[in-house]
Amino acid sequence: MEENKTPKTNLTKNHKLDSTLFWKKTTIGLFIIIIFSQFFTVTITPKFNLPGSSQSQVVTDAVTGQVSSIDTAALASAVLPAEGVILPITWSDLGKRIIQDGVIDEQKFRAIFKGGLTNADEQMLTGNSDQPIVLTEKNSRYVLDILWAFGLANKNDILEKGEMNDKEYGGAGNFASTGGWTLARGTGMDHYSKHAYVVLTSEQQALVDKVSKGIFRPCCGNSTHFPDCNHGMAMLGLLELMAKNGVSEQEMYHVALKVNSYWFPTTYLDLATYFEEQGIKWDQVSSQEVLGAEYSSAQGYQQTRQKIQSLPEIQQSGGGCGA
Repeated sequence: MEENKTPKTNLTKNHKLDSTLFWKKTTIGLFIIIIFSQFFTVTITPKFNLPGSSQSQVVTDAVTGQVSSIDTAALASAVLPAEGVILPITWSDLGKRIIQDGVIDEQKFRAIFKGGLTNADEQMLTGNSDQPIVLTEKNSRYVLDILWAFGLANKNDILEKGEMNDKEYGGAGNFASTGGWTLARGTGMDHYSKHAYVVLTSEQQALVDKVSKGIFRPCCGNSTHFPDCNHGMAMLGLLELMAKNGVSEQEMYHVALKVNSYWFPTTYLDLATYFEEQGIKWDQVSSQEVLGAEYSSAQGYQQTRQKIQSLPEIQQSGGGCGA
């Protein structure tokens, strides 16, 4: 019985037809791509970062359909510059005095910094520092805590007559900024507004009162005028020191935004992304506006965050509200 075989000539013919059909389809496809490129801009974005390349987030405008990218590495550098921010204050021997008065129990305080203190931190704590204090990512927790101690203890009308002492809240001792300060000899309330480290003039006090009402923090919905957590109390102390040093209102806002950014890096990287999507560079934003309730309160930040089309890949978290 003979086998049913396909003639060799037919196989060759079919192969040639398949090959011809393939090249016809390929030519038509390339022709369509060429025509399409004459009317539209085609952007190819790799799904991975090439060595030495900067990270970016792709943003598509919902209305125009235009595609743009945000350089997240450059954005992070703008929000959290490696060189830090120089605080325009005079610290002198405040650390030593705070320890002497028991606002800081030195042993307890050192224990939370297990890696030890830098020379600059040590000088701020126990010396007589005449050098500028530079806040960076590395020392942001340290500066937060030492300013917290100062803000809590320094005698000021905001602590004595402001929201902290409102009877509605049951007294000043019921907050994270007071009950949470466990690094003192005794309790936080033993030192609350008890030590006249920095005495302000009426004009300086009025400035602190005004600016403190305009600086919010994303861990809660309150302004610095109601410093119920460590960040608020530390910011109040910083404002007092800046006022004493003759810093202007606008410069106070400018410095406060940089400080808040180191204390809440995720929040302000997100906000910088939001403004970038609106076509506003971070160095062009109004510090006073960003620090207001619309953006920097917990509620305002969350509402703004929902409007962000892309979020930075570099996600960091700030410290909590306790020691």
